[in-house]
Amino acid sequence: VEARPAGKKVKRLSLLSGGERSLTAVALLVAIFKARPSPFYVMDEVEAALDDANLGRLIEVLRELQADSQLLIVTHQKRTMEIADALYGVTMRDDGVTTVISQRLREDVPA
Repeated sequence: VEARPAGKKVKRLSLLSGGERSLTAVALLVAIFKARPSPFYVMDEVEAALDDANLGRLIEVLRELQADSQLLIVTHQKRTMEIADALYGVTMRDDGVTTVISQRLREDVPA
């Protein structure tokens, strides 16, 4: 696979930075999502290696996907959490028991 980040020459994936590789992978995923729409998508820390500018671009794409599909995104990024309709946090208590905490952020969204 070869990629050409904006303003750069075509490079093999192995020569790209972590953020550029992540952005290339996300671009491929979004292209697949748009070509073969699904009622929901699951993504795990897809934005972890992105800088602020590219995170902003990804958030705009996620908002577009939200219009027609449900998104389940595992993230530690506050900016990504801000576009959510609901948040679920998972933590482990001192006694080793896992606890799930949920918070609905938008009341106008059907359950």
